Amino acid sequence: MLQLCLGVYFVLCASSMRSEVTLPRVLASHMVVQRDLPVHVWGWATPGEAVTVSFREQSRTAQTNELGQWSVYLPPGEAGGPFEMKVSGTNTITFDDVLVGDVWVAGGQSNMEFEMRKVSTAAADLPNASNPRIRLMIVDKVYADYPKTDLTGTSWAESTPASAKDFSAVAWYFAREIEAREHVPVGVIDATWGGTIAEAWTSLTALGEDPALAPVIAARGHMEDREATALLEQQARDRILREAKAQNKPAPKIAWHPALNMWGPAMLYNAMIAPLTPFPIRGVIWYQGESNSALERAPAYERLFRTLIEDWRRRWQVGDFPFLYVQLANFTSTPKEVWAPIREAQRRALALRNTGMAVTIDVGNPDDVHPTDKLTVGLRLALAARAVTYGEQLEYSGPMFRQATPEGSSLRVWFDHAAGLDAKGGTLTGFEVAGEDGEFVPAEAKIDGNTVVVNSSAVGAPVAVRYGWANNPECHLYNRAGLPASPFTSVK
Repeated sequence: MLQLCLGVYFVLCASSMRSEVTLPRVLASHMVVQRDLPVHVWGWATPGEAVTVSFREQSRTAQTNELGQWSVYLPPGEAGGPFEMKVSGTNTITFDDVLVGDVWVAGGQSNMEFEMRKVSTAAADLPNASNPRIRLMIVDKVYADYPKTDLTGTSWAESTPASAKDFSAVAWYFAREIEAREHVPVGVIDATWGGTIAEAWTSLTALGEDPALAPVIAARGHMEDREATALLEQQARDRILREAKAQNKPAPKIAWHPALNMWGPAMLYNAMIAPLTPFPIRGVIWYQGESNSALERAPAYERLFRTLIEDWRRRWQVGDFPFLYVQLANFTSTPKEVWAPIREAQRRALALRNTGMAVTIDVGNPDDVHPTDKLTVGLRLALAARAVTYGEQLEYSGPMFRQATPEGSSLRVWFDHAAGLDAKGGTLTGFEVAGEDGEFVPAEAKIDGNTVVVNSSAVGAPVAVRYGWANNPECHLYNRAGLPASPFTSVK
């Protein structure tokens, strides 16, 4: 009897909330739907209502459940358009100018968020940003305590100077290159938030299922424990800034403090990613890690980053889609942050299938965490996509450490993607070796074919080697394709 009453209650509640067919905001005019995968259309209506979706001369009908939810899948198709999509129930919704192509989600923090209008190439490229085959959508910056079923305030737009100027520059350059090379419409969903940590973008279930990620939860606890003090500190910072402005004095440099909710485990996943997961995609491009470089957070990043990738793939349920990401660039940073271990964690994530990494150790700005060269970053991500996703036979990566083998008092370092090794600028620096004591010292390095031989007079029998192991290292090793080697350590 209780179950029956609850069922009637839910139906009555759903009936009171839904009288017309509605759809999630990711489904809209000007959108791109993923080619070669079933087209998923879903939404809400009055319980028991029949809803019909028509698209590309195909129709499917579904009946809403007792909560007013409905979902249909239409047959997959090739790239093309524009098409019209019609959704009919007690009311009719028509989406026009729908393209079929490849959909990519661009995620991460501020360097992925960094807008086109701010980049060094904006003056040349923004006036020419009109492209009807590139569609853009920006997800609002919101957080939630549990996974939401819809986004807030978003819409699709054709790429124009007006729509591109506030869009992720990395993602826009990526889309422009993919559309030009693959000749398919490209849709990009910009789901980014500056200053955020990876655990905020990962579901709470995924975080909780792995005991090795307990430090992530502990870090959250420490943050909450001092939140009252942090709020007082923020009030003091605001007062100092107001006083400086009132006295026409330059604003003093004040340490940034993240808002509690934007750093909450799963909170950005819940509000900005979960509503997207029913929408089939081709893959993800990602640029993040700076906010996880704090001394207490960095050790967990390797496990955390892999968890995020596997979590998103599981949630989307379209297989192990390509996950392509940017390795952190060079930046001086502070002694309280360690960027080298984050880069190493990113390099090791390449062990997951269908991953690719854009090395940017040569295009950062030592004095600015937000380098303005986003064109190079977008093109290197697109190189990875062309090889990993689209199967082009091309060199898409700089030299990647494979192994180090002993040769007397030296180590020979072997690389993948090593054809035509070259020391750009003429001098090969950045290598260090260590003996059994684990103490690294600078090493002399010499290119020998597709390998590098390293040694140091201070280490008679080296057992370990590393390269570019600093927040802002000097790195000069490239391959014939002009792509830089990834920093690395041979220490497991």
